[in-house]
Amino acid sequence: MNSSSGPHHYIWTGAEQRSTPRVGIRSSSTRCEEGYTLVALLALMTILALFAAAAAPSIRHQNQREREVEAIFRGEQVAAAIRVYYSYRQSRSRPADPAANLPTSIDQLLEGIPVGTKKVQILRPSATRDPLSDSGEWRLIRPRSSELSNFQRSLMLFAGNVQPATNDPQLKLVEQVMALPVLPTLGIATAAASSSGDDGSTGPFIGVASRSRTDSILHYYGIDKQTEWIFTPLFR
Repeated sequence: MNSSSGPHHYIWTGAEQRSTPRVGIRSSSTRCEEGYTLVALLALMTILALFAAAAAPSIRHQNQREREVEAIFRGEQVAAAIRVYYSYRQSRSRPADPAANLPTSIDQLLEGIPVGTKKVQILRPSATRDPLSDSGEWRLIRPRSSELSNFQRSLMLFAGNVQPATNDPQLKLVEQVMALPVLPTLGIATAAASSSGDDGSTGPFIGVASRSRTDSILHYYGIDKQTEWIFTPLFR
């Protein structure tokens, strides 16, 4: 029998063992698997980057092509509006200089022409913007300009050295005074032509062109320079 005043004796049991957290130790095989995963991820990212780099020129090419298609669409709308505007003015008055009935600004085309008590729209607002240039402003092509003669020459070369002509009865009356004479064989404009179609001068214009000087993807009547595409009701 144990005395209450004597020393206490404890018997150790496994149940009384204090539990301690076990620190996990990664095996070498786990570290290898994680290394392989990282390498595979880097390889995948490299492949994706290569595909993106290869696709970038094609995307830029397609983007430029779409903008050129839109520029031709809008430019020809401006040309059609010039024809309607000129025909309306010509039907009301016939000045000594037929070019006097041409518009002098894009805004005149945007305002439309009077029909009765209303004005009829002949040009959509979106067509007044050039999608190829940074400024978005069309370059105005003046009658009797060297640019117009050069465009006429390009059309002749495209058509097999055939003189282009307009099918519009109204414009046919003034066709000879709109563009300068072009030598039919060599296609050289006369020296009397002005140096620029949009040199800051004011007055009537017979067409528009882009301010962009980029080489084109599309060929407009065989022309591969965006700035040389002229949208005019003449020669159509």
